[in-house]
Amino acid sequence: MLSTLQFIRNRLSEALWVRPLVMCVVSFMGTVVAYLLGRWVDASLVPDISRESLEVLLGVLNTGMLAVAVFAVGAMVSAYSSAGQTATPRSFSLIIADDVSQNALSTFIGAFLFSVIAVLALMNGFYSGAGRFFLLILTLAVFWVVVITFIRWVDRIARLGRLAMTLKKVEAATTRAITRYQRSWLWHGASEEESAEGVEVRVPRIGYLQWIDFSLLQRWADKADLKIRLNVLPGAFITPDRVVARIMGKPERAIAEEDLERLGQAFRLGEQRLFDEDPRFGFVVLSEIASRALSPSVNDPGTAIQVVGQLVRLLHLWRNPEEEADAETDKRYDRLEAPAVQLESLFDDAFIGISRDGASMREVMIRLQKAFRALAAIDPEMKDMAEHYARLSLKRAQNALSLEEDYEDVRAVYEQWAK
Repeated sequence: MLSTLQFIRNRLSEALWVRPLVMCVVSFMGTVVAYLLGRWVDASLVPDISRESLEVLLGVLNTGMLAVAVFAVGAMVSAYSSAGQTATPRSFSLIIADDVSQNALSTFIGAFLFSVIAVLALMNGFYSGAGRFFLLILTLAVFWVVVITFIRWVDRIARLGRLAMTLKKVEAATTRAITRYQRSWLWHGASEEESAEGVEVRVPRIGYLQWIDFSLLQRWADKADLKIRLNVLPGAFITPDRVVARIMGKPERAIAEEDLERLGQAFRLGEQRLFDEDPRFGFVVLSEIASRALSPSVNDPGTAIQVVGQLVRLLHLWRNPEEEADAETDKRYDRLEAPAVQLESLFDDAFIGISRDGASMREVMIRLQKAFRALAAIDPEMKDMAEHYARLSLKRAQNALSLEEDYEDVRAVYEQWAK
């Protein structure tokens, strides 16, 4: 249930209409609260505020917020477009979910709606003397919130959509996905055994697997006294012919088609991969950004070098979890098994594209060799993998570097540790 709510919350955070709608409701409630306080408090206890002064103040807020909201939308759209062009379209969901920008747009729209409702209520004599005082306090508070929000938003919009900000957001999202994976039952519940036995579960749809409802699968398996082995994890591309899971064990009766359809509903498909439950996707996106930076039209090896450093940090986190699930006490999904995320897959996602597209750049190849050396020193199990990819990168450099001295520099770095 908790994972379901978290998945829904993450999807709502990517929808631009949610927070403005909430702020509109809050604005309306604010005007109602001012009215109720005006009825409960004696007018003689508060200063008398003229209706005209409030109308002028609210008019300034009314005209100013509409213009600022339109400007905010234009600036945000420009930032989203910049992110897709300078980094990769796969990072769009992270940019659009930026809290500061969404809060700013919501605040501006909410303040505009508040001023409209308050002006209409004032002109129709809705507020008493005490009510006008509390409306003034509320209006001044709205002004203060708008000013602070605008200052914060100007600072953020100057960076939003820029490559450095996008890289930071992608690394943060990948870190969260890795940490979530390490805290889940999947970290210790992975099974290396492949089996062709068992009742097949398929999904009659096509798309990327975004989320799996483990609770639904566990409840069904408990009720049927069976086990379910997953064949896929979030990030996999699913087609109707692909077996997403197998029901293991000896059922007391034949499994009904309705049950298989219900189990298939536990696999949520979409048009694109998501960062939430898919640790590999972050490595793919970072590699795409580096590959674009290495293209002849961009020719920005510095960005690729920066990405290599980020990939090293993420792989270090993968092998050295800050917090992981307890295999003995986490029995919530004891009837489920799942495949493991292979370390080789992470290396493929991270380095194949960079070593291919940067093979003709001496500085990128040297940085890759240093990265592999660092990864080999971080963890003994990562050493063989790092040496393998270091050899592949060296071969690519040998084929792509036109100057012999450049290749010798790359090989010298490789031979310093890979002996």
